[in-house]
Amino acid sequence: MAETRAVEELLLGEPLLFGLHDVVEKSGIDLELGLRIWSALGFPTPPDDTPAFTEEDVVAMRTIRELLEHEYVDEDMVLQLSRGVGQTMSRLAHWLGEVWLERLAEHLVKPGDPVTDETVAGALAASAELRPKFENLLLRGWRRQLAAVGVGALTGAASATADPGAGTATLAVGFADIVSFTRLSRRLDADGLAELIDRFETETAAVIAAHGGRVIKTLGDEVLFTAPDAEAGAEIALRISELASGEDFPQVRVGAAHGEVILRLGDVFGTPVNMAARLTAVAHPGTVLVSPEMAEALEGAGYVLKRLKSRSLQGLGKVRPRSLRRPSGGGRGPEDE
Repeated sequence: MAETRAVEELLLGEPLLFGLHDVVEKSGIDLELGLRIWSALGFPTPPDDTPAFTEEDVVAMRTIRELLEHEYVDEDMVLQLSRGVGQTMSRLAHWLGEVWLERLAEHLVKPGDPVTDETVAGALAASAELRPKFENLLLRGWRRQLAAVGVGALTGAASATADPGAGTATLAVGFADIVSFTRLSRRLDADGLAELIDRFETETAAVIAAHGGRVIKTLGDEVLFTAPDAEAGAEIALRISELASGEDFPQVRVGAAHGEVILRLGDVFGTPVNMAARLTAVAHPGTVLVSPEMAEALEGAGYVLKRLKSRSLQGLGKVRPRSLRRPSGGGRGPEDE
């Protein structure tokens, strides 16, 4: 227990001094709200007699109480943002921790030697030393992303493609997934599988960003993305599909749709999202399928859109998708059965 606390204090950069009721008393926040915020962040409620909070935790709760005094901020907004922060930061922390410990192991552990407590302690000490620099990068990244969201909100509202008040926008939505991932995962060892997934995520993210899109989430062998319009979505879909022609990149299939989606805490919902997922599931390896609505939006854009036979898509009924190709015939499409 003492060792665990020492590690926590090392990475937090300050001692654990206060119990839950101490934080409530010092910050002035309501106890019930404080518990709900802590839970929304993804943490269990600690015993009241156990010092589990730092001086900075008190400052954070006091800041939340002050934010609630603003006319635009209420408890529901704070809880929504707390859930978003908790989920996003949890994934980021695990991601950084895995990469960081893996890299340090290369320097601290000789090949074939076991990882010891001393090795882990050395890695943690090094991470604590560099933590302020990573925090600066994190803050800069957050500010740049916030600026991009602000610009997107302005341009979307100006072009009548988004309604921030209603939480909706008209976007292209696409799914791309690795073909025969289960079979690949059985054939590759752990390092090979991790390298494959990392390459897939890295290269697809670069394509999506290059064409003004956004990665909504990755699910190992699958990526969900959005793009501001149908043409950008089509270009992203085709370029991801074409990545498979490169060395050591897995074969993929892509489904895309266009229409109004619901924006919620960084995620997207609605019929276009479901449509893109269902089209991906029925697409042939190495192909891009798009919804009829996206095909209509792409008319005149210079792409080859081939009408395929109608097929029944779960939850959507009969849909007649289009295969999307470049004018040169690049890429392979399924034959119209």
